[in-house]
Amino acid sequence: MKNPPAPADIYNLFTNSNPDEVWPKITDIVRCINAAYDFTPAKTTFDDVVRLFRGEYPGYCPIKTPYHDLPHTLDVLLCAVRLMHGVHISGTRLADSEMTMIMMATLMHDVGYGQVPGEETGTGAQHTREHVDRGIEFMQRYIVAQNFPPDWVISLEFIIQGTNHLLPFQRINFPDARILLIGQIVATADMVGQMSDRAYLEKLLLLYLEFKEAQLGDYQSIHDMLNKTHEFYETTRRKLDSELGGTYTKLSFHFNELFGVENNYYLESIEKNIAYLSRVVSLDEEKRFSMLKRGGIVGRF
Repeated sequence: MKNPPAPADIYNLFTNSNPDEVWPKITDIVRCINAAYDFTPAKTTFDDVVRLFRGEYPGYCPIKTPYHDLPHTLDVLLCAVRLMHGVHISGTRLADSEMTMIMMATLMHDVGYGQVPGEETGTGAQHTREHVDRGIEFMQRYIVAQNFPPDWVISLEFIIQGTNHLLPFQRINFPDARILLIGQIVATADMVGQMSDRAYLEKLLLLYLEFKEAQLGDYQSIHDMLNKTHEFYETTRRKLDSELGGTYTKLSFHFNELFGVENNYYLESIEKNIAYLSRVVSLDEEKRFSMLKRGGIVGRF
């Protein structure tokens, strides 16, 4: 009989900004699936993507997008690993190569915001529309450079494309049911991982700045974005339940294995964020920022 999680345990689920703390969490979970798993390709990719975000990867400048930063990628990665564990123990067994592709796809799904010398203007958010395609191009070169299995390239192209919010998921012609499943896991983690962030509402201010730089969306102001976020959540929830196959529900299997409870802590965190958002948008605009106190983000905004 496992002990129910303490508040600190739940809090730590969403504290994922330090790569040195995130990687051990990942290895612990993956070893629960296969104790003999070879981490070499995933760890190599993990280290290189961290270097890329920090400006230490050859030929690239630091990634400067304020919302799509390294902590965002780590949030999505850890959510994907927890989700693939939940999928696995729910009865859909995942092969080692499939787990590797899940981790590689989540690590590289936003590297398209990276800029090379000569295109350092702006934060990189100007590439929002094409950042997924840019990330796929990076992945293609990376697979060849690392001498990873060539057949991963085609699969990863489809999987990463599933995180393109400007492309309807159902329009992606996944080659088979297994690649579709992996695509659903990665796309689900991209949505659930970011919306469950305890500072998600504050970080919407940073996302607004990216959209403004990219000249994307029809938001008239940050308050307009806050007002429309509940509608975005409802649209996202429908997508999670339909095109993405309700995959997010498998997180409960992971937490039951970890804590002995069937809670879906990611969904609970999202719903808390949306409930708090309702309180925020009920206020006059000049009072809203006083409700958004996490991370010092309002001051940066």
